[in-house]
Amino acid sequence: MGLFTVLLGAALPLIDFFIVNVALPTIGRDLAAGAAVLELVVAGYGVSYAVLLVLGGRLGDMLGRRRLFLVGMAAFGITSLACGIAPNAWSLVAARVAQGAAAALMLPQVLATIQAATTGTRRARAMGLYGATAGLSMVAGQILGGVLVAWDIAGTGWRSVFLVNVPVVLAGLFLGARAVPETRSQRPEPVDVAGTLLLATTLLTLLAPLTEGRATGWPLWTWLSLAAFPFSAYAFYRVELRADRKGRTPLVPPSLFRLLSLRRGLVMIVPFSIGFSGFMFVIAVALQQGARLGPVSAGLTLVPMAVVFFAASLAGPRFVARYGTRVVTAGGLVQGLGVALIALATWRDWPHLGVLPLMPGVAVAGLGQALQLPVLFRIILSEVPAARAGVGGGVMITTQQSALALGVATLGSLFLGLVPALGMRDALVTTLLVQLAGIALTVLLSLRLPRRILEQAAP
Repeated sequence: MGLFTVLLGAALPLIDFFIVNVALPTIGRDLAAGAAVLELVVAGYGVSYAVLLVLGGRLGDMLGRRRLFLVGMAAFGITSLACGIAPNAWSLVAARVAQGAAAALMLPQVLATIQAATTGTRRARAMGLYGATAGLSMVAGQILGGVLVAWDIAGTGWRSVFLVNVPVVLAGLFLGARAVPETRSQRPEPVDVAGTLLLATTLLTLLAPLTEGRATGWPLWTWLSLAAFPFSAYAFYRVELRADRKGRTPLVPPSLFRLLSLRRGLVMIVPFSIGFSGFMFVIAVALQQGARLGPVSAGLTLVPMAVVFFAASLAGPRFVARYGTRVVTAGGLVQGLGVALIALATWRDWPHLGVLPLMPGVAVAGLGQALQLPVLFRIILSEVPAARAGVGGGVMITTQQSALALGVATLGSLFLGLVPALGMRDALVTTLLVQLAGIALTVLLSLRLPRRILEQAAP
């Protein structure tokens, strides 16, 4: 029951990253919000979530992961309620920023608890379930959003995509207080204030202009922010390195990156996550605005991906035990085949796309993704000491979350920029081909992963 509860906590933030996509048109009409403000509804959550994740992991190591998990979950429920009753667009943006911060308190405790409380086959099974939950949540969020908006429960319309969290959080708090074990670092480490501020600045200078630039017409501040990003990143690295060498405890210890599995796994998860989130955004826009499908029909096209992903994720630990990390390489090849089938179906059947034409491609792509994501999570954290489980989990999720935001910004901007010149079909096919190039990169990077996963024992 404890594992189920923490996995519930892992699902909520990821679902809410994607659930709002299909509700944006309705929110815009109801609250008279323009494109730039609607972008902030998405970006405000994603940026605050990414910026605070590592700090959330550190606080869990210090104060107790169960305690922070419950505090974060309670805050997530309160901020979800604030989103659901927001009277205007700007109050919705503020509530989404707070919701992202609450998610950043809750989610790192999930991985840290698994890492600190399990070992051997139990950890492999738990990490497989975490990966299955993460992947399924990202797909299911878009499906659930379409269903809730279409149902218009009790006249709530788009507000139901946020209000649905409240009863789920109440159940999670009840279960968490009884079933989640308390773990913490044996050597609590103080918060690195300078590192926290510099990491926040670094992520903001990158993610804020990329997520808002297209909607606002790329004003001067976006270019100045991007120009400041490498300087801020370098300053963060130097401050953390100096603290590490002096024996202090930096927010992100550079020594953590000496772990080969963590370093190479993080490098690979970036192009994977960019392609995943970019695809989810682009396919939602293309199916609703180009193929004229409703939110429910558009969501149903992704059901085969969700079903196959979940089933294959559960079998992942057995594949890894037999074939090692070459499972990830095979997964990249299978995912590439699936995306190629989606591109072929788009070229052949446009605009008559739906569940049947897209089913082979999305199912095969889901299988390929399932052979990669859960295994990558396990590889990245495999050698992280239990005392630094919160920091390791925070670094991994921050990298993934930042890449998810970059995927929407880069592939989404490419697709929307191509539509006026090429039309919806050719813009979608071109974007899918670009994603295929990213998948080819993940396949090449996977060849450098350690062949076997050597995991730390629980304390």
